[in-house]
Amino acid sequence: MTQTAIPFLFMRGGTSRGPYLNRADLPEDLDQLAEVLIAMIGSGHPLNIDGIGGGAAVTTKVAMLSRSDDDWADVDYFFAQVSVEDRLVDFKPTCGNILSGVGPAAIEMGLVTAQAGETPVNIRAVNTGAKVAAIVQTPDGSVSYEGDAQIDGVPGSSAPVALQFMETVGGVTGAFLPTGNLVDIVDGVDVTCMDVAMPMVIAKAESFGLSGYESAAELDENAEFFQKMEVVRLKAGALMGMGDVSKSVTPKFGLLAPATQGGTVATRYFMPWKTHPTMAVTGAQCLASCMLTPGSVASGFANLPNENPARITLEHASGMIDVLVDHELGSEGIKLNSAGLVRTARLLAKGEVMVPRHIWNGVR
Repeated sequence: MTQTAIPFLFMRGGTSRGPYLNRADLPEDLDQLAEVLIAMIGSGHPLNIDGIGGGAAVTTKVAMLSRSDDDWADVDYFFAQVSVEDRLVDFKPTCGNILSGVGPAAIEMGLVTAQAGETPVNIRAVNTGAKVAAIVQTPDGSVSYEGDAQIDGVPGSSAPVALQFMETVGGVTGAFLPTGNLVDIVDGVDVTCMDVAMPMVIAKAESFGLSGYESAAELDENAEFFQKMEVVRLKAGALMGMGDVSKSVTPKFGLLAPATQGGTVATRYFMPWKTHPTMAVTGAQCLASCMLTPGSVASGFANLPNENPARITLEHASGMIDVLVDHELGSEGIKLNSAGLVRTARLLAKGEVMVPRHIWNGVR
């Protein structure tokens, strides 16, 4: 046989999609693992024509699951972002949308036993150390994908997957505000550098001559904006202690503008070299935290809810997303306890994905 067969589930998680794999079925060495994932996804071609990727950053993501040795967690979730064209794999970030499918996938794989009605699945995101409690609908002792929950960016409805994110502060940089400042001026642009669920550089859309209401396609066509944004992102990444981030998808970038659709704030999120068609779950937590932080670049954008947990509604390129933030205000800003969201997931296919044997022969 000239190819190595690897068992997989092909799932939509939130507004992203990709293979969900058992970590035990993959190489232990990260360099070899990267080559396997590049071949699997088909990175190196804009359509990923020789793999199962979808030609967009939201469809070239990979989840790798294993039973956890953590006393709290049931499952370890190891994430990889595979580039569409550059044959690169980034193991640094995590993905909250793909995480939406981790609970269902863990049950489908037999890593977690389904209960009657609902099944709690405690997940450790090993890339960042975040802990996430998921509730999966299992009405007859198996995963149900039928339901009335709807999320913007996905047609139709499905069963809800409730997620509660904990211990998300400083997962990459070790600090809520990695530069130590509420606002930094980077290349003439006021930014807030924040690490909540995902390290981000956040700015006002008007700082780049934008309204903040442009479509994802309009932004992707704006090469001048992306060039300027990337200069700011690279310099901010260094200020955040992340070193040279030119080949890393983190820190991500976010833009803010006044809300126009009844939400708390209008947002655009970047992956970072393309505009996200909706909103990343991790990015949503970081942006919501920025909104709640006095003195950040988000100050003055909206009248914030006088309640805790606070519901922050982010308007994005395809609709809205709600983040329920449990927080405390203190002398040094906010203390984030947890953030809750509801997403959906669906199993699309399952079987074996093939990798050329010269890349990996299946021996760990």
